[in-house]
Amino acid sequence: MEMINRYIYAVTQKLPQSQREDIAIELRGLIEDMLEERGGQGNRKENDVEEVLLELGSPRTLADKYRGTKKYLIGPELFDSYILVVKIVLIVMSSLIGVGFIVQTILDPVSILDHFIDMIVSLVTTLPTAFGWTTFWFAIGELCGGTKQKDLTGKEWKPADLPPIPDEKRQIKRSESIVGIIIYTIIIVFLAFSNEYFGIWVFQDQFNGVVPFLNEQTYGSYLLFILLIFGAGIIKECLKLVAGKWTYRLAAYTTIVNAISMAAILFMISGPDFWNPDFMNQLAEAGVVTAGSESFETVTAIWNQSTFWILILFIIGLAWDAADGFIKARKK
Repeated sequence: MEMINRYIYAVTQKLPQSQREDIAIELRGLIEDMLEERGGQGNRKENDVEEVLLELGSPRTLADKYRGTKKYLIGPELFDSYILVVKIVLIVMSSLIGVGFIVQTILDPVSILDHFIDMIVSLVTTLPTAFGWTTFWFAIGELCGGTKQKDLTGKEWKPADLPPIPDEKRQIKRSESIVGIIIYTIIIVFLAFSNEYFGIWVFQDQFNGVVPFLNEQTYGSYLLFILLIFGAGIIKECLKLVAGKWTYRLAAYTTIVNAISMAAILFMISGPDFWNPDFMNQLAEAGVVTAGSESFETVTAIWNQSTFWILILFIIGLAWDAADGFIKARKK
């Protein structure tokens, strides 16, 4: 019956991923046995099902019995997602720092010792920081209740309170959240530790350097905003990973995170000191374009309009992300 399926789903969603399938089979068998004791397979009634589920207790209570009630910094409901996110963040960061070392060595092999020391320093400082912040945000989620639905209403739990099993269109694929976390982590590592390579690469028989997009003199003051923007993106993907389905609450959280990101982006890239003020002159000095030529004027026009179009793309992307969440949350 649908109510049994909803009950089993509600219980197993509160358990670690590795236990869900086995406990679902065990719980279904237990419910079937209890129903047979009451009226047999052929005389099963909805009232019998409700009585059995009431006897078993609320999904929250039964899930606690299956795993044992303990105090956690990060409880079982969030632990699988927490471990997954920690692995993704640490592996991606380590890989990117290693790739950065290889690229720097290829471009400047004479300074390989300096590059190696920089890599070790980056690993020692970055990985513990990433681990700490990831743990901190998941601990905050656990403290605030995470995905828990506490029975604090004062009313006796009833099977009718069971939420329906979400439609497939409302469910969020783990792969989507994982890809999102990886992308945001790559961007953070690149902009935080390899921003000097964010620009136009100049090759004339050999690598001659990079004409940077960003103002190297003031970039450090904007680093906090960059971490806020893309760190908020990681938090958003973690919320999706933990929730597993679109709800109005998750859509609202996504909208709030997007609004914070949008405010940070507007403040950051609208400032006069964010972009490289000598970009076009440096491009001409590097021989990429010739000053006064038609191509120079074209590139100048594109460069002057870049901030506007970046803002437009960010606004459209973040607005659609929030709207898509509410649309999927409405589906039954």
